[in-house]
Amino acid sequence: MSSKIDGAGLAKLETLEQAVTLIQRLNTVVERMAQSQRNNQPLAGFRQQVQRAAAPAASLLKPQFEPISDMVTNVVLISTRGGSDQQKVRSLREAVAQIKVQLDSAESRVRKQHTVTDEADGSSENS
Repeated sequence: MSSKIDGAGLAKLETLEQAVTLIQRLNTVVERMAQSQRNNQPLAGFRQQVQRAAAPAASLLKPQFEPISDMVTNVVLISTRGGSDQQKVRSLREAVAQIKVQLDSAESRVRKQHTVTDEADGSSENS
């Protein structure tokens, strides 16, 4: 017996793989923002960068993984909120970490739900 992933599962895994790359880009922006905050530099320019990095990921995930897409959209909302820069950076880091966990979890679920097992050839020929 061997196990394979069906077509729908492969499509979902491809989507998740692309999303991981986009979320890594978002993470890079957030980490650069944290570095600027530590150096007491203004963070105003990062709001648009966060939005540019998050929008493609949110639209990619929306059809198949809407809850994760909503989490990505929430990152944009966090970046536009008022309050201290330190709290904003902390919230953004936590949100990105949660998204990464959810993407990992979604990949595991997809692999589990879309695995099909093929029985060895010849076992049913004698019937």
